[in-house]
Amino acid sequence: MKKITIMMLCLVFVLPFPGNILAKELSRQEQYTYEEYQRDIWKMKSKYKKKLEVHTIGYSEYGRKLYGIKVGTGEKSILISGTHHGREWITALMVMKMVENQVKEEDLYNRMGDYSIWFVPMLNPDGVTIQQGEVRKFPLFSRMAIKKMNEGSKDFTHWKSNGRGVDLNRQYPAGWEELEGESSKPSFKNYKGEKPLEAKEVQAIVSLTDKIKPTLAVAYHSSGQEIFWQYNNKENSERDMSIASKLAATTGYELGKPDPDAIGAGYTDWFITTYHLPAFTIEICPTVEETSPPLSTFAEEWQRNRNVTEVLLQEAKQLENVHKKNLDYR
Repeated sequence: MKKITIMMLCLVFVLPFPGNILAKELSRQEQYTYEEYQRDIWKMKSKYKKKLEVHTIGYSEYGRKLYGIKVGTGEKSILISGTHHGREWITALMVMKMVENQVKEEDLYNRMGDYSIWFVPMLNPDGVTIQQGEVRKFPLFSRMAIKKMNEGSKDFTHWKSNGRGVDLNRQYPAGWEELEGESSKPSFKNYKGEKPLEAKEVQAIVSLTDKIKPTLAVAYHSSGQEIFWQYNNKENSERDMSIASKLAATTGYELGKPDPDAIGAGYTDWFITTYHLPAFTIEICPTVEETSPPLSTFAEEWQRNRNVTEVLLQEAKQLENVHKKNLDYR
């Protein structure tokens, strides 16, 4: 009996985490929470050590940490984000799975070369917490305001905004002024705020983007199985559509066809306008109306997206080569 106990203790210390450590893949719950997300980050850091860095890039409006996870040691970078919207927490799980895959697969990690990939899996933890019905986790004086922004309903499953009722993906200074027909006051969805870059969460990812200056950027959203790439790309339209087509071929998603008069104010709109580099909004999961996709869709969506980082790395390196040739030619 004593020998068995000793052996079991040894196994606990030798194998602290299963091969795949993401909490949602080890359970059958219905949600991926901010708390589970935090635990998974530090489990990954403990297991993969120097292969990744965990940075606090800012704080939400209610003080929850916003994490940036850097995989690789290269000075050049790619940025992948998830969960601009509270009801799109499944994208946090997708981006976390990408982190784990990138560090676990040795060949994939070694092929990164002089690139790093920065992952921001959950940009809107306040919105996620509200959408999952955990309003009790907010200060008492804020709960009435949150319920008011939810039009008095106790059902928060349609919540998109951050904790202050601002839609984070309507907060960027690329078409913000022209954005009309939205909510005129803080709400569970579609309120653009009093001014762009007002929300702390948006300030955090803009600051990170300005600091690392990615060659490519992707923002994950969660309804429609589409890829959007076009926003004032102008002379770069052919370049960007070529990359979008490769992402579509990899995922099996359709290429989105935005209205030519689309206004923007989203993260990728701002990135394209600011840096004149490619950025893509990838909508995972079959279309759902005003709620979060079921977790049962995740396995298929992961299979569709597991090679996305490889495509992005190849295309980023190709962009660098073209840029270098142009400089040499001059």
